Amino acid sequence: MAIPLRATALCYSYAGAEVLHGVDAELVAGRVTAIIGPNGAGKSTLIELMAGVRQPSSGSVERAGDVALVVQRPQIPATLPMTVRDTVAMGTWNRRRSRRSIAQAVDVALERVGMTGFAHRSIHALSGGQRQRALIAQGIARDAEILLLDEPAAGLDVASRRRTREILAVEAACGRAIGWVTHDEEDVAAADRIVHLAHGRRVATR
Repeated sequence: MAIPLRATALCYSYAGAEVLHGVDAELVAGRVTAIIGPNGAGKSTLIELMAGVRQPSSGSVERAGDVALVVQRPQIPATLPMTVRDTVAMGTWNRRRSRRSIAQAVDVALERVGMTGFAHRSIHALSGGQRQRALIAQGIARDAEILLLDEPAAGLDVASRRRTREILAVEAACGRAIGWVTHDEEDVAAADRIVHLAHGRRVATR
């Protein structure tokens, strides 16, 4: 199986305290990997290092493909008149595409997450579950080989969490390598692979 992302011996320090201690992890194409562990275990830090948002104190991250990162609660000012379509199109920034190609990518992403009918609605008018689906669509529109998500279903109801799992399963079936931080037992049970962190160290895998 292809391994488009491999993290080796990652260490990361914040404000003088080491958050990760030599963590190894890999994401496999066509598989959903759940990153789990208690609060403060270093899960979000690991995802951000994988995405390149942060740089490790030591260790390395090898990426054989583009990365899309979906954060849990992005800061979108309420005064910014963003539609769902605008939000999803942001996933195509820094990609060399024609306007027509971007429009097609956004259409496909909205359809995949079941949000086509919400395209012209304000992002601020959505429910929590709908907003998270729009943000996942943003990652899909980027057409990245690697999709990383930091607790995309946190605080959502049971139906919204199930819908999120279904969306990620479809994206994995399309060949993407999926890595997502979650605390939910059903999310973990549905994942193909697991990276378990505790106190900044990898303590188990599946």
